[in-house]
Amino acid sequence: MTQAVRINDFIVRFANINGSGSASANTLFARAILRMGVPATPRNIFPSNIQGLPTWYEVRISESGHLGARAGTDLMVAMNPQTWDHDVASLTPGGYLFYDSTRPARKPRDDITVLGMPLTAICNDVYSDSRQRQIFKNVIYVGGLAALLDIEPEVLESLISEQFKAKEKLIAPNLAAMRLGYDHARKNFDCPIALRVRRADRVGDRIFIDGNSAAALGAVYGGATVCAWYPITPSTSLAEAFARYTKNLRKEPETGRLRAAIVQAEDELASIGMVIGAGWNGARAFTATSGPGISLMQEFLGLAYFAEIPAVVFDVQRAGPSTGMPTRTQQCDVMACAYASHGDTKHVLLFPEDPYECFVFGAQAFDLAERLQTPVFVLLDLDIGMNERLSAPFSWDDARKMDRGKVMTAAELEAGRDFGRYLDVDGDGIPYRTLPGTHPSKGAYFTRGTSRDEYARYTEDGDAYRRNMERLARKFTTAKTLVPRPMRRDAAQPTRFGAIYYGSTSPAMNEAAEMLAAEGVLLDLLRIRAFPFHDEVMDFVAEHEKVFVVEQNRDAQLRSLLIIEGDIDPARLVRVLHYDGTPITAEFIAGEIGGTVGTANVVPLRKARP
Repeated sequence: MTQAVRINDFIVRFANINGSGSASANTLFARAILRMGVPATPRNIFPSNIQGLPTWYEVRISESGHLGARAGTDLMVAMNPQTWDHDVASLTPGGYLFYDSTRPARKPRDDITVLGMPLTAICNDVYSDSRQRQIFKNVIYVGGLAALLDIEPEVLESLISEQFKAKEKLIAPNLAAMRLGYDHARKNFDCPIALRVRRADRVGDRIFIDGNSAAALGAVYGGATVCAWYPITPSTSLAEAFARYTKNLRKEPETGRLRAAIVQAEDELASIGMVIGAGWNGARAFTATSGPGISLMQEFLGLAYFAEIPAVVFDVQRAGPSTGMPTRTQQCDVMACAYASHGDTKHVLLFPEDPYECFVFGAQAFDLAERLQTPVFVLLDLDIGMNERLSAPFSWDDARKMDRGKVMTAAELEAGRDFGRYLDVDGDGIPYRTLPGTHPSKGAYFTRGTSRDEYARYTEDGDAYRRNMERLARKFTTAKTLVPRPMRRDAAQPTRFGAIYYGSTSPAMNEAAEMLAAEGVLLDLLRIRAFPFHDEVMDFVAEHEKVFVVEQNRDAQLRSLLIIEGDIDPARLVRVLHYDGTPITAEFIAGEIGGTVGTANVVPLRKARP
C-alpha cells in the first residue's frame, strides 16, 4: 500500500523478552537517532522479575521536540511471540510490523505493512554458539531497521566502536552483525519505508541522562556526604549513581580516600535512621526509596520533623498500593509524603519535571533541609527517574555557598548569646541550632521526640506544646517563600479554563495544550514545583471558572492537597487522572479535557498500551 512519508515524527516500539540481551541493542537504536540530530525519547517498560516476562522499549522520534509519551505505535519490532496479538493490535492503521519470519506467524491485520526478516535463520547460518545467536540477533535487527528507516549506518558503526572501546575484540563482530541486517534489508525490502529519519540539528547542546543520575549528581553538588539506602525499584540506580559520582568528585586529592559514607542498610527504617543521625551531627545526608520505603519510614520522619533535624528523601514513585506494580510509573506518594508520620505533620515536597530540575532540586533540597531544619522530599517517578531523555546541560556556580541555616557558633555562645533550641527569635518559626562539639560547655541540648519547651526541657504542659506546634506551622509558612515557585504559561487569549500539573506529566500536558488550542480550547497552565503552595497557586484557581488538575494516580492526591491547604471549593477543581502504570499521554489529557468542555472529538484516542 502507498503511504505518505513521515520524516522524524513517529513511534518505534520493541517487544522483547526480559533477559534476552535486547536492552543494549535497543538503546543503540535510540542513540543513533540522537546522533543524527533528531530528538528521541526512549521509555523502557519492563517486568519486575529477572527474566522471562515481556518487556517493551519505546522510542518517540519527534523533530518538533515533544518528549512526552504518545499513544499508538507506528513501527512494531515484534520479537516476543507471547505478546504478538497485543503488539499487532497496538499498531496504528497504516503502521509497520517488523518480525522474525523464520517461523510462520499468524495472519496479522490487513491495514498494516508486514516486514519479515528471518533473523533466527540468519543467526543459525552465521553463529554456532547459542548465546551469540541470541545476542547478535538483536544487533542484526537494529541494522535492518537502519536500512528501513534510512538511518546512516556510519552512525551505528561509530556508536558500536564507542560502546565497546574497552573491549575492542567485540567491536568487529558487532559491526559485522549490524551490517548483516542492514544489507539483508536493503536487498529484500524497498528501503527506505514511509517512516524515515533525516539528519537535522534539533538536539543542540542538550545532554541525554535519566532523572535518577541527575538527582544523584545534584546531591553531590549540594554537599551530600552521607547516603544510607536500601535497594528498591525504581530508586536503586539513584544511590548507585551517587556512589559512582563520589568516586570521582569526593576523594581526598592527597590520599585518594573517599570523603563520603555510603551505607546499604538492612531495611528502609534503618536507612532513614542513619540519615537523621548524620543530619543531627551536621552532615548533609539523604536516602533514596519508593512508596513502600516511605511507609516504613513514617515514625522516624515524624521524629525528624518534631526534633527539627535536616534530612533529604528522594522518593522515586511507582504504582501502589503495597507492592503494587514495582516497575510501572505513577504519582501516588504525594499525600503519604506531605503528611508523613502520625500527627499534625507537614513536609516540604519538590516536584522536578525533568533531569535538569532533578539536578537543580537535588542540590537545593539540602539547602532547604538545613535552612528549615526539617525533612525535604524530592518526588520523582519511574518515568522520569529511570528513563533517559534530552535535558538542558547542567551548570553550577562555583561561588555558590551552602546555606546551613541558623547555626549558632562557639563565639556567639561564648559571648553569652541566649540559646534555646526551640526558641523563635526572628518570628519565622525557625530556631537556632548548634552542632555537636560546638562548645565544651554551652549550647548543648537533649534531642527528644516528646514534648519540650523552648529550651529543649521535657514537659507535657499544654501551653508549651501548643506554642511549639504553632511555631512549626509558622516555619511551614516560611517555607512557602523559599521553595521553587510555580511556573505559569497563559494562553494567547483570555480563557475561563486552567490546568494544574506537576512532575513528569509536563511534556504531555504541554503537547495536549497545543492540541486543544488547535481545536479552539484555550488553557492557562500552571506547573506546581513545590509544596507548600505559593499564594499564586490559589490565585490561579480563583481566576478561572474551572481548573483541571492533571495527575497520575487514582485518588487525585494533588487535588486533595489543594483543597485541604487552600480551602478551595472542590467543584472548581476537575480531576484528570491516569493510573494504568504507563506514562500519561497528550492524547489522553486532550481527550479528557476536551470532552469536559464540550469538545469530545478533540483528538482520536488510540488504543491503550500495555
